[in-house]
Amino acid sequence: MFRSASTAHPSRRRRLLAAAGALTTPLLPEDFLTLFDPLWSTTSLRGRVVARRRETPRAVSVTIEPGRQWAGHRAGQYVGVGIEVDGVRYRRSYSLSSPEDSGHLTITVQEVPDGVVSTKLVRDLPIGTIVELDRAAGEFTLPDPLPEKLLFVTAGSGITPVMSMLRTLDRAGTMPDAVLVHSARTPEDTIFGAELAALAARHPSLRVVFRHSAVTGRLDPGTLDETVPDRADRAVYACGPEGLLDALTGCWGDDVVAERFAPPGFGAVEGTGGTVELGEDTVEVEPGQSLLDAGEAAGKLLPSGCRMGICFGCVLPLREGQVRDLRTGELHGEPGDMVQTCINSACGPARIDTP
Repeated sequence: MFRSASTAHPSRRRRLLAAAGALTTPLLPEDFLTLFDPLWSTTSLRGRVVARRRETPRAVSVTIEPGRQWAGHRAGQYVGVGIEVDGVRYRRSYSLSSPEDSGHLTITVQEVPDGVVSTKLVRDLPIGTIVELDRAAGEFTLPDPLPEKLLFVTAGSGITPVMSMLRTLDRAGTMPDAVLVHSARTPEDTIFGAELAALAARHPSLRVVFRHSAVTGRLDPGTLDETVPDRADRAVYACGPEGLLDALTGCWGDDVVAERFAPPGFGAVEGTGGTVELGEDTVEVEPGQSLLDAGEAAGKLLPSGCRMGICFGCVLPLREGQVRDLRTGELHGEPGDMVQTCINSACGPARIDTP
């Protein structure tokens, strides 16, 4: 019986590819396989957009069929996604909202003002689009064994990694004693509102509390203590705007496991900007703009990962000049230093090698 290249036994498939390689040199069998289906690639991780679902007027869930290199994810992790917008390749990291055992992965994206990638994903990403993917990463995950009591505190799009956790617990039938306090500006802005209510109805051990900041104001530690009287007995997982996370960690300290969409203090320092040579191209970096964002805006495809200064997936060698850390304002760098382009800006002329 004939087997396609995608279903043949792995060892037989490797022998076939090796033989084909000898016949197709200088091209590789990989080049021909990806002509039939880009997801067959064995050297790069890609995915195909198979569905889009609107969650709110500003948020959309995008479901992606991953290629053969996808190794799955843990609930709460994020994934890097690369797409092309107007001929420029961009990479952004988004929390996964799909459960761990799903055959597809889902990201839920909320459009942000002047957000080139979020606008494309929310408004105009055709079904069938091929996107680049990174492996799932991040430490905002539930421990094993689970705590006896949990408190999730989320606001806005901060619900997305927690939704992955709740969907995973729901599928496994292991919902512990958990409280979710979620804040959105209005009921219409509440991502997953109906699904969260349905989860609470299905699991007596889960209590969901919705708050709408346009009516009741923003969440704060005092309000949460009133809402959840046994808060001190619960493991707290929080994701949302910096102001909320800073308030929670400032008040409750190490009792909070926080997921930040940007590192503490990121963007607080403008830097001076400057002209930077990125490989063979010259890029103008605006004050407060990261080297990574400036390069991508100029059409440069640069390595990246979390875009938060955590994963070190964006490091490139500095050859001349210095850079400024956007979190601390520190001026640093000597020839040969590896700099994180996602959290550093220019500070005068500089030269950086690129792949």
